[in-house]
Amino acid sequence: MATLPPLTEEDVQLIDKTLDELLSKTEATAAFIIDKGGPLLSQRGQIGQMDTTAVAALAAGSFSATQAIAERVGETNFNSIYQQGDQSSIFVVSIDDNLLLIVIFKATLSVGVIKHYAKSGIIAIAQQLECARKRSPNVHMDMVAMENIETNVFRKKAD
Repeated sequence: MATLPPLTEEDVQLIDKTLDELLSKTEATAAFIIDKGGPLLSQRGQIGQMDTTAVAALAAGSFSATQAIAERVGETNFNSIYQQGDQSSIFVVSIDDNLLLIVIFKATLSVGVIKHYAKSGIIAIAQQLECARKRSPNVHMDMVAMENIETNVFRKKAD
């Protein structure tokens, strides 16, 4: 499994901008980037009283269970899951070996629109993460094991 590289302020700004654009284009409620172990990397949108930490952890667990199901039915993986509710729906998709994109949206919106716009966002975020990995090829962060993410992952400026 790939690990998260140290991120600069510019990396985080690009990720946040990408999520904001996704929300704008789709009219989704919220979007998160999470480590597949559950910790949040970024959250945007109308969070309100939502327990984003719990949503992230549960979505990571659900995605992991979906991967186990894929193996049982002869697939190498399922790269996304979609849950539709009466009021809200959720789309969870893999960005790379380490991160997931979660999009929460009104059930009246089409998941096809969410998938369409998420695709370009995933590409942009994956490319930025690859640039960050190249900047610090021998430095890896395990967000699940970290106690204080802000002091260990994010740096002010690129070296």
